[in-house]
Amino acid sequence: MRTLLPRLLAAAGLSLALAAPAFAQDGQERVIRFGHLNNADHPVSFGVKRFAELLAAKSGGKMKVQEFPASQLGNELQQQSALQGGVQQMSAPATTSLAGIVKEFGLVDFPFAVSTFAQADALLDGPMGQALIAKLPEKGLVALGYWDLGFRNVTNSKRPITRADDLEGLKIRVIPNPVFLDTFKAFKANPVPMPFAELYGALESKAVDGQENPFSVILSNKFFEVQKFLSATNHVYAANIVLVSKKFWDQLSPSEQKWMREAADEARGYQRQVSRAAAQKSVGDLQSKGMQFNEVSPAEQSRMRQIAKPVIDRFAASYDPAIVKLYNDELARIRK
Repeated sequence: MRTLLPRLLAAAGLSLALAAPAFAQDGQERVIRFGHLNNADHPVSFGVKRFAELLAAKSGGKMKVQEFPASQLGNELQQQSALQGGVQQMSAPATTSLAGIVKEFGLVDFPFAVSTFAQADALLDGPMGQALIAKLPEKGLVALGYWDLGFRNVTNSKRPITRADDLEGLKIRVIPNPVFLDTFKAFKANPVPMPFAELYGALESKAVDGQENPFSVILSNKFFEVQKFLSATNHVYAANIVLVSKKFWDQLSPSEQKWMREAADEARGYQRQVSRAAAQKSVGDLQSKGMQFNEVSPAEQSRMRQIAKPVIDRFAASYDPAIVKLYNDELARIRK
């Protein structure tokens, strides 16, 4: 991926040039420990590096970001706890990990909610995404926006998935998340929750038939070695969220908070471009490695959404009604 970065940036029309620094009058030297789960060649890591460059420029070099990739500071929940305790300053987990403390984050995992990147960005950057972010400070966290992880797609060793019926009977590993479990049960699959670290071995031994993840994850973890079929189900759009420890945030001056928000806003567009360029390239790479690729028609995706609707309705009934209404209103707006 390191050798691909210049090409990905060129494809996205991006430059690493930074604005002239606005030197701090009231800033002090700060080191920000920014941890995440991904490898250093992953688009999340590229986002962290861009954020670091922007923040250094805006603060006149006084605010330094120290990146800890590849779960060096622990898993998502361990890092979440470290942020809440003020031991770690920043992280960029999947939004899924926040459903344990703000259950309405489960809305982001609802299947077939959005069908394009533009819709996903509009939903998360708009009032609904901000309403979720507003629930975090009371939990000891501050969020600076959403980054791209990508649409999740199904791979398996049995057959192409061209319609909902093709999932019937397949043992599919899913993340240990009730929405994912019940969604795949609705398709009459046999969902198997298991830690990601165990997934490759389970696919290799045929303990499970398949799994679902964004294209870049499928490629970087070499699932093409143990999976034959790659189907663009696009069943869930997955996002990362940029989190700051509230204990750390409350120590910052208004200027420092402003620099961090601006750096996060500017890094967001860059990270999304790099992530989406990498995902698009991954499809071709996976095909060149021998995977058989197919798309799922919009009509069939619409049918799959209807099959999953009872699952969505059941979970939505347990969430804050005001946020659920906002979510539905926003979906109606962005789908027009």
